[in-house]
Amino acid sequence: MTITKDLLAISKELMKLIKQTEKLAAALGKAEKPATKKAPAKAAKKTDTDKVLEIINRSKKGVDTATLMKKTGFNQKKIRNMLNRTYKQGKITRVAKGIYVGVK
Repeated sequence: MTITKDLLAISKELMKLIKQTEKLAAALGKAEKPATKKAPAKAAKKTDTDKVLEIINRSKKGVDTATLMKKTGFNQKKIRNMLNRTYKQGKITRVAKGIYVGVK
């Protein structure tokens, strides 16, 4: 009978510890919620291709690679790769050799 009483006493103590732990966890959860404020939603950063497309779309007569290189600071290979990709996607068209305009 002593073992049974001891086990019951241990069980009661464990239940008390469980309740205390749950209270602490709840208190921590409440304390953390006000500290974690949601940041305002940021606009998605523009990609390099978006920047190039923006320049092309602003131009009425069209833009050549030299102008794009000057306005963006990108090298010729990067500009040509972007132009090729966006041309294939149908976002720009060629109006003359090396002159590109945006598709409306």
